[in-house]
Amino acid sequence: MKPGHEIVPTQGAPRAECDVAIIGGGVMGLGIAYQLAKRGIKKVVVLERGYLAQGASGRNGGGVRMQWSTEQNVRLMQESIELCAGFAQEIGVNIWFRQGGYLFLAKHEKERALMERNVELQNRCGVPTRMMAPEEAGALVPELDISKIVCACYNPKDGVLFPWPFLWGYAHQALKRGVEVHLFTNVSAIERDGSGFVLTTTKGRVRAERVINAAGAWSPEVARLVGVELPNHPHRHEILSTEPLKPFLKPMVSVLSSGLYFSQSMRGEIVTGITVDDDAKGVQLGSRLKFLTTLAKEMVSLVPRFADLKILRQWAGPYDVSPDGHPILGEPPGVPGFFLACGFVGHGFMMAPIISKLYAEWLAGGAKHEVFERCRLSRFAEGKMEKESMILG
Repeated sequence: MKPGHEIVPTQGAPRAECDVAIIGGGVMGLGIAYQLAKRGIKKVVVLERGYLAQGASGRNGGGVRMQWSTEQNVRLMQESIELCAGFAQEIGVNIWFRQGGYLFLAKHEKERALMERNVELQNRCGVPTRMMAPEEAGALVPELDISKIVCACYNPKDGVLFPWPFLWGYAHQALKRGVEVHLFTNVSAIERDGSGFVLTTTKGRVRAERVINAAGAWSPEVARLVGVELPNHPHRHEILSTEPLKPFLKPMVSVLSSGLYFSQSMRGEIVTGITVDDDAKGVQLGSRLKFLTTLAKEMVSLVPRFADLKILRQWAGPYDVSPDGHPILGEPPGVPGFFLACGFVGHGFMMAPIISKLYAEWLAGGAKHEVFERCRLSRFAEGKMEKESMILG
């Protein structure tokens, strides 16, 4: 943050009445708060149970991409990346956004058809993804052992940004526009009160006309406070960063079969994660040796140069996993005025700019975007699901 842009969370008790109470101070909740305030809805209260960047928003690798297997996600991310590109100018914070692309690798021949279908879909949507032979992928990232891959695809417009200033920028601009942001403020009860809700928090009671559940992996707990059961669940996703190397890696690289991904930060560290099964219940943020050994084996196999890398930091964050890989949005049946913004799996961070904008437009009296209908909670009971296959890590 620039001098004079320090974030000073709201002190004291929350205001007694507000237009919108947002539960969850991650990038989704803060993004919605900023967009609402930008449209003239000033009485907004954000209630965060911990500190800023405590949850998934502060624990991810910062990737943003248009490469998806469903048209909905492709088109949403086209808009979201446009918003990311203009973030520094609009918000006044440098998020180190750089479009070095995403390079997806297929290690098995059976993955070729899936990759080709995805590329065809993305091209129809105007995304310049292209298939690559192993030799082309090797030319883009010479350190790869191309004997381990059968094909690849690459979109140069995908990119990476730094998560913390992304979150802080939304927080600062929301506060500047009159939004209250209360940290270390847990919500323990939500009662219906005529046309609105009364929230009991650790800092007092708040009456809100509307409530948005943007609590990420904790969203099922929040939904139960109004009698709603959600099908999403938390999954521990681990990640690490290494000692810095001289910059050599332009794209984010990912392996379809394992979920391995890695990129290089502007300071030279390799930032990487991989899918590892986890039977633990609830939100778990501890690191495991199992993750480290699984990742090391896959990384060194693909990039032998990484064998001697020293690890500086390892951590975990909570994925908020829905049954079909798509978010859960809109009002659940029977609870008007209570809105959901959860179940994003590993892509809530990158979708926050567009989803927060669309939510604010709707709640400020504008048109309701089709994504809120397509991602309604009732689709699971109705059996109207479209699986997203390109979930990483």
